[in-house]
Amino acid sequence: MHIVTISSGKSYEAKAGEALLDAALRQGVVLDYSCRTGRCSSCKGRVRSGETVAKHDELGLSAEDKANGFILTCVREACGPVELEIGDLGDVVLPEAKTLPCRIQSIERLSHDVARVTLRLPPTAALDFLPGQYIDVIGAEGLRRSYSVANAPRADKLIELHIREVPDGAMSRYWFQHAEANDLLRLRGPLGTFFLRGQTGKDLVLLATGTGIAPVKAILEGLATHSAEAQPRSVTVYWGGRHREDLYWQPGGFDSLTAFRFVPVLSRATDGWTGERGHVQDVMLRQHPDLADTLVYACGSDAMIHGAQAKLHAAGLPERQFHSDAFVCSAAT
Repeated sequence: MHIVTISSGKSYEAKAGEALLDAALRQGVVLDYSCRTGRCSSCKGRVRSGETVAKHDELGLSAEDKANGFILTCVREACGPVELEIGDLGDVVLPEAKTLPCRIQSIERLSHDVARVTLRLPPTAALDFLPGQYIDVIGAEGLRRSYSVANAPRADKLIELHIREVPDGAMSRYWFQHAEANDLLRLRGPLGTFFLRGQTGKDLVLLATGTGIAPVKAILEGLATHSAEAQPRSVTVYWGGRHREDLYWQPGGFDSLTAFRFVPVLSRATDGWTGERGHVQDVMLRQHPDLADTLVYACGSDAMIHGAQAKLHAAGLPERQFHSDAFVCSAAT
């Protein structure tokens, strides 16, 4: 066992061969995380003292990050006592991750390359999750892919997913060529730390590209059930796509949200487009330059996440007021 100490002063034990993130979560120390494969940078921290070793490539780190001592806790293990410069989520208690059977309730196309898949659980099972979290879907021969849940918890316990077709993707071939209603699958979840906290009195901005709108939709549904005292001061959604047909969803039922705005953005708009053009983070900065009391949640492509984070922090967004969930391709298609 090795002792790991983080910025808050909390300490926990890491077993030999155990990822620093896994050890923390096992003992109730909640660190930010998303992919758990070293492909994004949600769980990034800096080593203050001690030695760690990477179990897998840290593709989510730049050369500059590595030179400055940053690591990804999801793929690093301790070689001895370690001190990490990394924040935790305080007293947040994550719902327990479970592996459950499920069946496909329905499949429908939302656009030329996106399908809505609805899963149902057995009558005796329930999945407790926070709006914005994701699940792993486990198919035939153990094929496993991660998808954000696109709804807040519902009385009927249905789970909605927005699935983009990946060219030559093994799981995409299943979803878009073979999947049928009542197919039996398994899911593992909930996972991830992309959920609201500290939004009261803030200007909440939700940035999304592509199917990154799925957890944003879930967060909006959950937020609509909060009391007025727990609401943000305002809520703005910027959703980006390349072409008009990429924007397959329209918000509805959010009248209870204070000062709600929905801003669609196209990066390759034709002449007939009268809405915003460019990248979501640039449109946000033009419309929302005062960032001191702004809380940003960004979900979508890795490029958008990194671009938004760098620009917003440079423009004055406080470090702890940016949360992200980067969609990264699986290591195996």
